[in-house]
Amino acid sequence: MTILWPDPKLVAASITLFLVWLVTKILKSGRREPYLPPGPPTIPVLGNLHLFPSKSPQVKFTEWSHEYGDIYSLKISSGTAVVINSMEVAKELMDRRSAITADRPKHHMVNRVTDGLNLAHAQYSDTWRLLRKAVHTILTPKAVENHLPIQRAEATQVLYDFLTTPENFFKHIGRYSNSAIMSVLFGKRCPRYETPESTAFFESMEVWNRCLSPGAVPPVDLLPFLDYIPSRWAWWKGLALETREKQHKLYFGLLDECEQRVARGEENGSYMEGVLVEQKEMGLTREMVGYLGGVLLEAGSDTTSSFLKYLIIALIAFPRVQRKAQEEIDRVVGHERIPTLQDIENLPYIRALIKEVIRIRPVVPLVPHGTLADMEYRGFMIPKGTMIFVNTYGIYHNPEHFDNPETFDPERYVLHEYGIKEGVDPNTFRDNIAFGYGRRSCPGIHLAENSINLNTMNFIWAFNFELAKDNAGNEIKVDLDHYEKGGLLPNPLPFQCQIIPRNESVPNVVKREFKEATETFVKFERDLALDDKQWVDEQRGSL
Repeated sequence: MTILWPDPKLVAASITLFLVWLVTKILKSGRREPYLPPGPPTIPVLGNLHLFPSKSPQVKFTEWSHEYGDIYSLKISSGTAVVINSMEVAKELMDRRSAITADRPKHHMVNRVTDGLNLAHAQYSDTWRLLRKAVHTILTPKAVENHLPIQRAEATQVLYDFLTTPENFFKHIGRYSNSAIMSVLFGKRCPRYETPESTAFFESMEVWNRCLSPGAVPPVDLLPFLDYIPSRWAWWKGLALETREKQHKLYFGLLDECEQRVARGEENGSYMEGVLVEQKEMGLTREMVGYLGGVLLEAGSDTTSSFLKYLIIALIAFPRVQRKAQEEIDRVVGHERIPTLQDIENLPYIRALIKEVIRIRPVVPLVPHGTLADMEYRGFMIPKGTMIFVNTYGIYHNPEHFDNPETFDPERYVLHEYGIKEGVDPNTFRDNIAFGYGRRSCPGIHLAENSINLNTMNFIWAFNFELAKDNAGNEIKVDLDHYEKGGLLPNPLPFQCQIIPRNESVPNVVKREFKEATETFVKFERDLALDDKQWVDEQRGSL
């Protein structure tokens, strides 16, 4: 039998053609396709990956918009990202075409930690739609109104904490932000910063933010072979496991206690009680229920805390603004009671102040979306699977829409509800863009607004916020640019200040209101740890 060997020349030619094809494909990887919006020059293989900022990407993205326009593209190796820097483009692509742009980019660490059950980061799917529907079914305007008593009670404790230990104001804000939303969601509050659930939450958020921070872990989504590296050498897998365990222990521990209170007939109207009642009808598994509560806890705590810290920085850095806000609240509220949510409608300058704090330092400055289908816009084609960054920071700092956008000036929102300058078409804008776009807009916006409004009014009514001084008597400056630049959220870094009661009535009114809040608090304190119970008893005994 004769064996027929392939022609060596044919084999050599085939190998050569394959290598040429492979090299060509590699060299084309990273090249910007002609149908995409313009953007920074690319290099082979990497595209623009070498230019991608590791710190404060929203700032660099805004700088690029001055050169490449309000919509431009970046090549991330063979992948594509499109950056939106104007409200006109955001309204068209993210609101009107939300059916196409409601996806999230695939994130290896998100899936490894949460099995795709994190509503904020999950990709668009039947599971995501089910979770989203559950939020809207239970978190109705009426339900939000029912949660006002605990939100107001928690806000009153912040005033009391500022009054008694003002040097710990950073912790007091963190405690409030966590306790208020945990009470609303799971029906359990955190009376101290050191409360076990509070400590567990901050620890879990620390590792979770490490998982999500740009460049903090290897790009497994770009280089899938990294997923096959054994865990002993893949440190990020250990980080994902640690994060998963911390989240699961906290979220499902809180869920267990909620279930037990319901079984005992000790409901306090928490959000998760409603979810548990409707769980089967809505088609939710227990894992879905636990992570649903968890993601709302994450979103509600971190963002509120960040806003309140930026607010204090702004009040200190711009004393004229602080005085004007105080004059307004004195006229409307007086000195014998703390503000209520109904007062906000009569406080136009304070409403403008809130909007300006959100504009100058949006707590979520860069929002990633993904496209579910090909999309044409302005003659460009944005293909399916494109990552879309909505640069909320860039939109708020666009000099074509805002006068002196780097200047802190609440008056812009007194003159116009959107803060835009004269001549800008208001139809190209809308309110509340900091709370997201289209089908991905924040479902807890009304809860968040109530919390922001209550605390802003309280702070301005009760205290003067002033610069701290060092041992030599020199003032210690504060700066709105003093924030975490390498993380997912630009949270303010710790700073010092003086918090001083504005008049003699403040201590008496705050103590009276805090004592009256006990009736609300006790409904959310049935499962407190022994140390917390003792601390609460001692605190109330001193009132």
